[in-house]
Amino acid sequence: MTQVVENIDYKFDVGSLRNRFPVLDQHVNGKKLVYFDNAATTQKPDIVIDAIAEYYKKYNANIHRGLHALAEKATAAYEETRIAVQNFINANEVEEVIFTSGTTESINLVASAYGRKFLQKGDQVIISELEHHSNIVPWQLICEEKEAELKVIPIDENGDLDIQSFESIIGDKTKIVSINHVSNALGTINPVEEVVQIAHEYGAVVMIDGAQASAHVDIDVQKLDCDFYAFSAHKLYGPTGVGVLYGKRALLESMSPYKGGGEMIKEVTFEKTTFNDIPYKFEAGTPNIADVIAFKVALSFVEDLGDKKDILSYEQSLLSAATEQLKDIPGLKIIGEAKHKIGVISFVIEGLHHFDIGMMLDAKGIAVRTGHHCTQPLMSKFGIEGTVRISFSVYNTLEEVSVFIESLKQIVEKWR
Repeated sequence: MTQVVENIDYKFDVGSLRNRFPVLDQHVNGKKLVYFDNAATTQKPDIVIDAIAEYYKKYNANIHRGLHALAEKATAAYEETRIAVQNFINANEVEEVIFTSGTTESINLVASAYGRKFLQKGDQVIISELEHHSNIVPWQLICEEKEAELKVIPIDENGDLDIQSFESIIGDKTKIVSINHVSNALGTINPVEEVVQIAHEYGAVVMIDGAQASAHVDIDVQKLDCDFYAFSAHKLYGPTGVGVLYGKRALLESMSPYKGGGEMIKEVTFEKTTFNDIPYKFEAGTPNIADVIAFKVALSFVEDLGDKKDILSYEQSLLSAATEQLKDIPGLKIIGEAKHKIGVISFVIEGLHHFDIGMMLDAKGIAVRTGHHCTQPLMSKFGIEGTVRISFSVYNTLEEVSVFIESLKQIVEKWR
């Protein structure tokens, strides 16, 4: 077996932690599951799964409008999650927290409700080469509609954002800057505080896609001074179908509703409708009640792990061990080696297709992600169609890294 570093300084018991995740205790294709697809979605601890079941078993009811006991209990639990999110990201007010279906909808909400109202012909929106399609396409659509220009911040060969280029691109016509906090494909941690500061000097608002950041780095929206911040529950040990949009109160109040329906109104007549206050103005219809309630439990789980620096430190140890050993494999090239990154490694192997590598690893019980990772422009930047991507979480181990490396070596020796 490949030897890896055994001594890692971390503040939580990984062995006990793994027991909290039922899905990890299984075999795939006769092999013990190694789950290295955490950038796509994290697994869920038992307490999150139990919280979903408890809602449906004990107090399933619609929220906000019912006066009976079940409705009041469900409403209270739902709004407790909003307070938990406020504390998690240090929002100034609980009303600045909007629930959506995920990061994708949160970005679309801002592009539609803010961009449609405030962008004008000739204005500029700036994104970067690192963006997920969810932070590209909504801006393309609104720029086309409003006859605005979409500009792109380049990255260097390591996957780091080119701040000097950003400073040369931005100008008085720039109204919106939208970038990710962390790249889903390369793991790059962007200097978002610096981006926000520069953008605000030109009067532009800043949208941060925090989908890949929320489980790994501290998020303080007041310290960042960003105007909007979005992330998804399912990448943070919570359920699928739940997302968060943070927005500064003044901006949210200035925006028109994103959807029409129940809850987002104060009064409806056939002649005129008056809209509800924030955050409800942007939460039309019956929400994903059970999963929002369970998201509070997921946030508590993360907080119980301790300081995010400890989480990142542990994951960085896995990243370092895997990176070092991958570089010894003939024909393997790591795509993106930014100065600051989370536990994500994308790579290609000369002579082997990434899809084939993924399927052969799956046959050995190892779950990885293959393809363009919804970042086709980024793949084009590096002249490739896609990569194999491994991504770590707190429940992964050095033993799993060792199993992965040995399995990959066997594949390369046999098929390359």
